[in-house]
Amino acid sequence: MDHFKECEFCPEMIVVPAGQFSMGANENEPGSTPDERPQHKVTFTQSFSVGRFAVTFDEWEACIAAMGCSYRPSDQNWGRGRQPVINILWNDAKEYVRWLSRKTGRPYRLLSEAEREYVTRAGTSSGFWWGDDFRPLQANGAHPIDYPQSIFGKTVPVDSFAPNPWGLYQVHGNVYDWVEDCGNDSYVNAPSDGAAWMTGNCDVHILRGGAFSRRPETLRSAARLWSGGSNRMIYMSVRVARTGAR
Repeated sequence: MDHFKECEFCPEMIVVPAGQFSMGANENEPGSTPDERPQHKVTFTQSFSVGRFAVTFDEWEACIAAMGCSYRPSDQNWGRGRQPVINILWNDAKEYVRWLSRKTGRPYRLLSEAEREYVTRAGTSSGFWWGDDFRPLQANGAHPIDYPQSIFGKTVPVDSFAPNPWGLYQVHGNVYDWVEDCGNDSYVNAPSDGAAWMTGNCDVHILRGGAFSRRPETLRSAARLWSGGSNRMIYMSVRVARTGAR
């Protein structure tokens, strides 16, 4: 996959191809829930770009220094640098991509929910990109035997573990990524073109990917979570998108 970076502290981006995939989970997928259905085809007619990693504290600090971001989140004493930024709200994530767009002159934005699942799967159809079984050494999630503690008990640097087939790191676990979409409790009437779904309950927005503190079934490619209001959580982060390729 082609990859690029448009400034010193800009996220590293990967160009993903146009294509089609089945979004959501079938009724037989272990751990799946009704809000992941009906499974449906989504078609992307053009390529787009996505962050290779979740946004790091270093990248967030650059936004603060430039007065593009107004909130400096706590790192829970886990470290900053290459750790994923955490404790951010959807509005904070939107502020960051607006600043990134101004800085680069390019159309940075949040991923749509469909885009986030598409890049997570990277051409696969299993529960995780590597298969149907959770692997504690492949993703930072709560250990199925020792819940609620993951192996690490906290976030880890964004370049930990192996990338998926399209070169994206930690599409399962570590931190959740905010996406653009409003909350909907099923995929009935969901967009089929990969666009963000901006009707429904827009007091909440979708989070994707799972987190270090969450059970393995919530880390699956199809798994969903939504949240709203002013409650900052340690698992809330962001991975950016950009319309078009380099």
